[in-house]
Amino acid sequence: MQYPAAITREGKYLLAEFPDCPGCQTFVADGESIEEAAQEALEGWLESNLGRDLVPPHPSKTRRGRGEVLLVQVDPLLAIRLDLRWARDEADLTQSHLARRVGMTQQQLARLEAGGNPTLGTLSRVAEGLGRRVVVTLEKQPEGKVKYNGHRRGDVRHRTSKSSGGEQPSSKGKARRR
Repeated sequence: MQYPAAITREGKYLLAEFPDCPGCQTFVADGESIEEAAQEALEGWLESNLGRDLVPPHPSKTRRGRGEVLLVQVDPLLAIRLDLRWARDEADLTQSHLARRVGMTQQQLARLEAGGNPTLGTLSRVAEGLGRRVVVTLEKQPEGKVKYNGHRRGDVRHRTSKSSGGEQPSSKGKARRR
C-alpha cells in the first residue's frame, strides 16, 4: 500500500505533503532523506487516526498534487490494520458487533486494530466475519533494500554485552565464551 506525497522545494528545505491525508506533511534540510521523513510522518498520521477510532482515507489512485510525486510505502502491519478498519467501516460494524460475530471479545479486536501482532488464523477469522479473505504475497525488494536480522544482507553483526555472558565470534569464526 502506497500513499502519494507531493514533494516541493521551500527555500533550502524539501517539503512532503500528502494530499489524501489533510494536515500530514514534513520537511527536511538538504542532504536529509525526504523518503524516511515522509514515511515517518505518514505512518504517524495514520496511527493517530486509528488510535482515535477514525477511518483514515484510502490512498488515491491518481497521483495528484504539485511538484514531484513520491509514493510512500506503508508498513505491512499498519496496512493490515488499515484494511481491517476500512472493512469494518464498510460493513457498518462496531468492534463489539464484529467481535461477537467472530467469537472474540471487543478488547481482543481492539488490540488487533491497535497494533497487535496477529496470527494468520486470527486475521482469517476476522476477515471471514467481514465477508473477506486474507491474501498474502511475498514481493521482491528493490535492489539494495534486502535486510536480514534488521541489517543489510551480508552485514551480519553480533551484539553481546559483557554482563550477559553471551558468546562472541572469535577471529576464526567459532563462538567463544566470555
